[in-house]
Amino acid sequence: MMYLVEHFYSIQGEGKYSGRPSLFFRFGGCNMKCEGFACQEIAEDGTRLLGCDTIFAVNREHFCKNWKSITDVQQFLDILESYKLSHVTDIVFTGGEPLLYANEAVLVAFLELLHADGHRIFFETNGSLGVDFEKFPIYKECEFALSVKLENSAEPEKKRINKEVLKSLTSNAKSCFFKFSIGRDSLGQELEDELQNIIDITPQTEVYCMPLGGSKEEVEENSEPLVEFCKRKGYNFSDRLHIRIWDKKKGV
Repeated sequence: MMYLVEHFYSIQGEGKYSGRPSLFFRFGGCNMKCEGFACQEIAEDGTRLLGCDTIFAVNREHFCKNWKSITDVQQFLDILESYKLSHVTDIVFTGGEPLLYANEAVLVAFLELLHADGHRIFFETNGSLGVDFEKFPIYKECEFALSVKLENSAEPEKKRINKEVLKSLTSNAKSCFFKFSIGRDSLGQELEDELQNIIDITPQTEVYCMPLGGSKEEVEENSEPLVEFCKRKGYNFSDRLHIRIWDKKKGV
């Protein structure tokens, strides 16, 4: 069973293709909690939750009643048609963790139809879950933003870093790039070593670093120190335009 949390047409706010018009499909569920990011969300029952900036797409216990089940590819096509796009555009699958559903026949069929119509297909993934490129060759036509989680996520290393998966994705997909979330308090030699160990797994992959934060204020606080870090290390700096423009608003 697939769960869709929301869909919206906006601009890509992060990474290599920042600023490009994109239609987003946000899936529910994730194999990580990332409570170390310390973004807060209040559930309807008053429970205060910590995690990434999309807790509502991660925490099944408190938010799943708002998730929509997807059982047929026509449901995806109806959503796509509802936007009445006059042009091909970037289609972005995010979450949560979208690759939880990589083997779902409904998703594979939708990807094949999108590719046939000329849309560019992107996945925003934590890079810990693999794709069967031989069984589902459509994934070779997709691009992947690899948001590998760092120690600041509070997830154990063996869970967040899967070397074989990263090698498979970067070797078989149309293209990949790393996208790391970094706060100013974590900058230092320990972080530099951690980043380098991940980058060395697939050294040909481009690196983008973006400021940690679930609000405009937090993003702004972390941006300038991270810019200086990127300048020193030769990494690409990625802003988070959707947060800087719309702050905590969802669906943008």
